[in-house]
Amino acid sequence: MATAAAASLSFPVISLEKLETEERDAAMEVIRDACENWGFFELLNHGISHELMDEVERVSKAHYKDHREESFREFAARTLEASEKGDDVKDVDWESTFFVRHLPSSNLADLPDLDDHYRQVMREFASEIEKLAERVLDLLCENLGLEKGYLKRVFAGCKGSPTFGTKVSSYPPCPRPDLVDGLRAHTDAGGVILLFQDDQVSGLQLLKDGAWVDVPPMRHAVVVNIGDQLEVITNGRYKSVLHRVMTRTDGNRMSIASFYNPGADAVIFPAPALVADGAAEEKESGEGGAAVYPRFVFEDYMNLYVRHKFEAKEPRFEAMKSDAAPIATA
Repeated sequence: MATAAAASLSFPVISLEKLETEERDAAMEVIRDACENWGFFELLNHGISHELMDEVERVSKAHYKDHREESFREFAARTLEASEKGDDVKDVDWESTFFVRHLPSSNLADLPDLDDHYRQVMREFASEIEKLAERVLDLLCENLGLEKGYLKRVFAGCKGSPTFGTKVSSYPPCPRPDLVDGLRAHTDAGGVILLFQDDQVSGLQLLKDGAWVDVPPMRHAVVVNIGDQLEVITNGRYKSVLHRVMTRTDGNRMSIASFYNPGADAVIFPAPALVADGAAEEKESGEGGAAVYPRFVFEDYMNLYVRHKFEAKEPRFEAMKSDAAPIATA
């Protein structure tokens, strides 16, 4: 596949401040086009303080250097040695990562090697990202013509809480970028993902129109991407897209990705209002309208996803159709 770095020049970027001005309609149109045709967009002036973001970056990079760099070097040496012996390392990701769970319960106090300051900074950042994620979901509801709060309620499930966590990653320099990716191509399983990425070291790419497009690093921006569950709920109007992280010979790329996902017991299915809208449009064209995605419990989808993350999403959807059984939604 080709790489279209030039296409990143038109990458959708939205300043949330414009939603409070006469430019609101134009900004909402950029969000609509991004969700339908890119699967990604970038937010500026999103309400999270630059000082907090700078501190998150500082403590995360320091934590890698103090607690994770040595073990990664050992991993890197083993990987390169295996490659020199002729072993295939394409199923390896060149990353150092750990996961912080926020909801429905936090594991922040249980993670080793985090000092009290880092825990507090991450707690504050998670609170701000959670609020931003819920604001984004309401903007998507508005764009889709769904009632305000619809997506948040679906994600909450019967127990009243989404699944929300943050993956903290470093992508150190790789002497052989031809051998291994930082993170192999995949779509994200969940709902909406908010990424605070390094503004000095690039590497994140998405697949658009058969070409890999750079997601441009921007200072104090938050990158938003659509997960598989939003593709299902929108009955395919929004798309989760393949993305990957490329390795580089220089620079250690920071990535702090927060996943605002449905609760484990949430029942996921195309929004009836969107199915009805699609049916009306297709009736005018002489075709029948119907939900084209299955109904399933999010936990069941995740159990399948963890085994097939780096494979195409369409067989996962088909598998959920095959496994479908009547699910109570009331």
